[in-house]
Amino acid sequence: MKELVLRIVQGLADHPEQAQVDQSEDGGATRLHLNVAEGDKGKIIGKQGKVIKAIRAVVGAAAAKAGKKAVVEID
Repeated sequence: MKELVLRIVQGLADHPEQAQVDQSEDGGATRLHLNVAEGDKGKIIGKQGKVIKAIRAVVGAAAAKAGKKAVVEID
């Protein structure tokens, strides 16, 4: 999951080298904490949150296929 989020975000970001994803387990769910450059946060969130919702949908589908649950958060 971590690699999936990182690949998507790096493709969208102006500064892909600053994108980082930290992974932690929380009660059966995988939490993915996304850190990007301050200028890239708007691109990753998108208008009315559409881009981050799409990222969460893709990651959620991949996690469900693997029989897991994943949550993506932006720090």
